[in-house]
Amino acid sequence: MAMERTSSSAAAQDDDPLNGNTDMDSIERIFESKKVPPWQSQLTLRAFVVSFILGILFTFIVMKLNLTTGIIPSLNVSAGLLGFFFVKTWTKFLDKSGLLKQPFTRQENTVIQTCVVASSGIAFSGGFGSYLFGMSEIIAKQSNEANSAQNIKNPSLAWMIAFLFVVSFLGLFSVVPLRKIMIIDFKLIYPSGTATAHLINSFHTPQGAKLARKQVRTLGKFFSMSFLWGFFQWFFTGGDNCGFASFPTLGLKAFENRFYFDFSATYVGVGMICPYLINVSLLVGAILSWGVMWPLINEKKGEWYPAELKLSSLHGLQGYRVFIGIAMILGDGLYNFVKVLGYTLFGLYHQFSKDKTKGDPVSGNSSPDLPSLSYDDQTRTRMFLKDQIPNWIAIVGYLTIAIVSVVTLPHIFHPLKWYYIAAIYVFAPVLAFCNAYGCGLTDWSLASTYGKLAIFVIGAWAGGSNGGVLAGLAACGVMMNIVSTASDLTQDFKTGYLTMASPRSMFVSQVIGTAMGCIISPCVFWLFYNAFDNFGVPGSQYPAPYALIYRNMAILGVEGFSTLPDKCLMLCYIFFGFAIFVNGIRDLVGKNRARFIPIPMAMAIPFYIGGYFAIDMCVGSLILFIWSKVNKAKAAAFGPAVASGLICGDGIWTLPSSILALAGVNPPICMKFLSRSTNVKVDTFLGS
Repeated sequence: MAMERTSSSAAAQDDDPLNGNTDMDSIERIFESKKVPPWQSQLTLRAFVVSFILGILFTFIVMKLNLTTGIIPSLNVSAGLLGFFFVKTWTKFLDKSGLLKQPFTRQENTVIQTCVVASSGIAFSGGFGSYLFGMSEIIAKQSNEANSAQNIKNPSLAWMIAFLFVVSFLGLFSVVPLRKIMIIDFKLIYPSGTATAHLINSFHTPQGAKLARKQVRTLGKFFSMSFLWGFFQWFFTGGDNCGFASFPTLGLKAFENRFYFDFSATYVGVGMICPYLINVSLLVGAILSWGVMWPLINEKKGEWYPAELKLSSLHGLQGYRVFIGIAMILGDGLYNFVKVLGYTLFGLYHQFSKDKTKGDPVSGNSSPDLPSLSYDDQTRTRMFLKDQIPNWIAIVGYLTIAIVSVVTLPHIFHPLKWYYIAAIYVFAPVLAFCNAYGCGLTDWSLASTYGKLAIFVIGAWAGGSNGGVLAGLAACGVMMNIVSTASDLTQDFKTGYLTMASPRSMFVSQVIGTAMGCIISPCVFWLFYNAFDNFGVPGSQYPAPYALIYRNMAILGVEGFSTLPDKCLMLCYIFFGFAIFVNGIRDLVGKNRARFIPIPMAMAIPFYIGGYFAIDMCVGSLILFIWSKVNKAKAAAFGPAVASGLICGDGIWTLPSSILALAGVNPPICMKFLSRSTNVKVDTFLGS
C-alpha cells in the first residue's frame, strides 16, 4: 500500500481453506456442483451497469478523501458487498418474474469488484489531489516559487481526460505476460486480493449469502444516517469556519492548533477500516508537530524567518510544516523502496534457484506439478491456465500506447519532451514488475514513491528555466499510473484465481473499469473544482494538501535547497534520518513489538494538515475496539459494513451539496464559536 492509499486487509492464514492448503474444508468442493461459466459469460451487461453506478459512488468518496487529507482506505470489500447486493436483488426480481436467463455467480461478482476498484482507483492515481492539481495556478500561488507561466497548467476537462486515457492503460499491458509467474509459479500472497476473494466466495455460499444480506442492511442503515447527518450539518455552514466541522471540542486554543473533533462520518468510518497503528501514528504525528514543534518554531519568528511574512508563505512557518513533512515522507519512501526491492530480489533469486529443474518461469515453460497440489489449487490452476491472454497482445498494446503517449503528451505538457517519456517507458515495465511483485509479498504498493522518483529525475533533467516543475509533475503522473495499475491488476488476478474467474474476464473488466475512471474521475473533480469556493486553499473545505506537497517536491528537485527557510534543512535531515531509523527499529524488533511503534509515513501526514482528522479516525478505532471487546464476532462481521456505510453516505452527500453550490443555493445559518472576550466585543459592536 502507498501511505496515501491504505490497505485494510491482512494476509489470509496458512490454514485458510481459500488458500487451498487443506482439503478438509475445501472451498472448491462446496462449488463443485456449480459449473464455471465461460469467460465471455462472466462479462455481463448488468455487471457493467452496476459497476458504472458504484464507480461513480466510490469516485466521489475517493475524490473527497483525496482533496481533504489524502488517506484512502481499501474499498474492495465495500465494492464486492454492494456489487453482490445490487445484482442479487436484480436476479431475484427477474427470477420471480421468470425472466432470469443467467444466474449470478461469484465470477461475475469478481468482475464487478474489479471494475469498480479500477474505475475509482483513477481518482487516486490520476493525481487530482496531488500532482495534477499541483500544476494549477491556485497551488502555484501558495508556493511563491517557480510560478511562471511555463510551470503552470490549470485544470481543464478536455486535457485531463485525454491525459488519463493516454497513460492509464500502459500498466495493464506491462504485467500481463507475468501473470502466470506471479500467481502460479511464485504463488505470491497478495493479501488484499486474497481477503477480497475470501469474502466473495463466502457471499455465494448459503450461509454467506445470509450474512451478506444482513451486512448490506447494516451498511444501508449507516449510509442513511451518514447522508442525513451531512445534510443536517450543511444548514449551519453559511460562511467561513462555520458549522460542526469548526466545533472547538477540545477548546479554542486546541482548535487554533487544529486539534478538534470535526464530526466527520467519513473519517470515523475510515478509522474503523484502517489498522489501529495507522490511526495512532497519525495522532502521534499531530501531537509532535502541532502540539510541540510548530509552537516552538513560532517562537523563533523574527530570528529564523521574517516576522512580517504571511502565514501561507513557504519562507516562514508554513515552509517548516511542508518541507519537514516531505523529508519524513521521502525517508519512509526510500526505506520501504529499498526494503521491498530487497524482498523482490531475494524472492526472485529463491524462486529461480528453486525452479531451475522445473524450467524457466520467465519463458513460460514451467508447469506446476498438479498432483502435488491440493484439490483447490489443482482446480484453480487448471482454470487459470485455460484462458490465456496471448503475450503478443500485451506487447503490441504496450508499444502502441507508448508511441501514442510519446507523440501526444508533449502537446498537453510542453516542457515534457518526447525523450523524457520514452526514457520512462523503457524503465517502466521493470518498475511495474517490481511494484507488483513487492505488493504480492508485502501488500505495499509504492506507486507514489516511484512517482516522486520521477518528479526529481525528470524535473532536474528538464531544469527550472525549461518548465522543470511542470515536467516533473507530469512525469510523476505517467510513472504513478503505470506502476499503480500494474499492482492493481495483479491483485485482481489473485482474486480471480481464488474465485475461479478467468484471467481474460479480469483483464477486460480492468480495461473497461479504467476507461470508465478516465471519464468519471475528471468529471467528478471538475464538479468539485467549480462548485466550492476557495477550492485548494488551506483552511477551506477542500484544501487538497498533497497538491502543495507534490508541487514543492518538484520545486525542490529543480531549484535545490535554496527555497528553504533558516534551520529548515537541518530539521529536514534530522526527520529524514528519523523516518529511516524508526522503520529500521520496527523491522528489527519483530511484528509483535512493531505494532507499538508508530509508522513514520503516517506520522508525517498531519505535519501540514493538522490533527483534526486523526482525532476522528481514532474515535473510529475506539468504537471498533470497544465493539470487539463486547462482541468480537459481530464486530468482525459488521464492522466493515458500518464503516462503509458511514463513508459512502457522507461521501455521496457531496454530490447534492456541490449541485446546490453550483446553483447558488447557500446554507441559511452560520454557526460559529467565539471566545468570551471576542463575544463581548461583537455584542458591544452590534449593540452600538
